[in-house]
Amino acid sequence: MLKAPLTLSKARVLITNDDGVDAPGIALLHELVRPLVAEAIICAPEYEQSGSSHVATISRPLRLRRAAEDIFAVDGTPADSLIMGVREVMKDRQPDIVLSGINNGANLGEDVNYSGTLAACFEATLMRIPAIGFSQDKAYGQPANFQVARHWLVEVLERLVSQPWPQDVLMSVNFPNIGSDSVRGIAPTRLGRKAEGVKLVPGVDPRGHTYYWNAWRYDNPMTVDCGPDTDIGALGEGHVSVTPLTVDPTHAEGMSMLKRILGKAQAA
Repeated sequence: MLKAPLTLSKARVLITNDDGVDAPGIALLHELVRPLVAEAIICAPEYEQSGSSHVATISRPLRLRRAAEDIFAVDGTPADSLIMGVREVMKDRQPDIVLSGINNGANLGEDVNYSGTLAACFEATLMRIPAIGFSQDKAYGQPANFQVARHWLVEVLERLVSQPWPQDVLMSVNFPNIGSDSVRGIAPTRLGRKAEGVKLVPGVDPRGHTYYWNAWRYDNPMTVDCGPDTDIGALGEGHVSVTPLTVDPTHAEGMSMLKRILGKAQAA
């Protein structure tokens, strides 16, 4: 939630991710943002936490390591890092905005349910801190080429903070995997939907025991919902996709249905 236009030159920014404190994406995000703002602090996982979703560590203590003057590493998840950044690292100077990423790969459709990048943004939004997650699309099995993010991120950021946002809303930004000169602009989008079912790859270890590797690839490469107004469709057509997400997943139509059903049950 952004209550009013944010003046970046006066802003305190907390930067995090799920690829780890040493990932190239977070280094680029800090490089791009630091000249624009009053303060930019990195507080990110010590190691890669991709796919960790909104996991918070509660069964053991967390360790905080200061890697540089404005860089901190947490031996936990993105949600842990966000909490540590707000409640400890910046406890005397609360961040005006949280920026997460730049993720090594897109976060499209149902990816938002698994993404540690966006989990940090959800956690920030629960704390009433506006948050934006940035993700760079890439070819499967290849490292991300961040040239589009480098070219477009600042413009997207400046435009997003120029107006207030609705309550409990965070932003998910995806950059297409094309040449920066081929980008067709910035598109507001809704979440699309990929094919159902993630593929498991079985194998046998040296002792003859079967194991299963979550390949994070879908059995059916076809998408279920990839219209031009979706994040999947917009990215495929060469746009930077911006999707507003909410921390409240309550389904309005489903609630109306329940009221009808439960109302009849109570009347009986």
